Amino acid sequence: MRAAATEQPAASRSRRGAVVAALMLSMALAALDSTIVSTAVPQIVGDLGGFSVFSWLFSGYLLAVTVTLPVYGKLSDTFGRKPVLVAGAAVFLLGSLLCATAWNMAALIAFRIVQGLGGGALQGTVQTLAADLYPLKERPKIQAKLSTVWATSAIAGPSLGGVLAAYADWRWIFLINLPIGALALWLIVRHLHEPVRESSGRRPRIDWAGALAVFACGGVLLTALVQGGVAWDWLSAPSLALFGTGLALIGAVVVIERRAAEPIIPGWVWRRRTIAAVNLA
Repeated sequence: MRAAATEQPAASRSRRGAVVAALMLSMALAALDSTIVSTAVPQIVGDLGGFSVFSWLFSGYLLAVTVTLPVYGKLSDTFGRKPVLVAGAAVFLLGSLLCATAWNMAALIAFRIVQGLGGGALQGTVQTLAADLYPLKERPKIQAKLSTVWATSAIAGPSLGGVLAAYADWRWIFLINLPIGALALWLIVRHLHEPVRESSGRRPRIDWAGALAVFACGGVLLTALVQGGVAWDWLSAPSLALFGTGLALIGAVVVIERRAAEPIIPGWVWRRRTIAAVNLA
């Protein structure tokens, strides 16, 4: 009996170690792809053209990651962490493969947005899963490890991107994600076992209107900031129109979220000073 009792915790620790390894790989991919493209821009533009819009390679990815984070948070609370993380990893890998096959700058930007849609699930769900796996007193350690992985990967991104673009081909910047992501996905599917969620008997509500409004608001404001001073003057009609539309959409987001039964961005988030300060920063 004692041997069996000893083997069970050991197996549990082994599974948790495999899941943590998958989380670290996922976090590394999400961080790496936020910076790895920067030093490969000359090669990409030389191959595909589109110099006037290349900044969207970064902005499109970050926009998709940012606006989907609250959506994935709600989905993971409703349907479980594992299905959201698996779906996000699959979308991220699909986006990476599509980026490697891009035939012009517009296609590459579109595929980077697809990649970002998956990256949002990786970035958000990894942190939540880490908190689920460890008791409260051990969470600072795992969060510190994940933060270290994020920082190291983000810093290494430009160097790795430059090396791959110079000595291989810029498409390897995206192809390198496939084996790493596939390993992370396999570890998650094989070793992550969530408890069965009890059904409350009511249909889950997802604030799709709020999610769409947040995405539209972020897209409009980001377009104004990225293109202002480049495609047109800051005080020109297009700039003013975009900023005006962005402000109107902010108002729409506030109205929609106040009326939503289960809002994507609850009002209490902004009433707590610490959380509000972090979000604004």
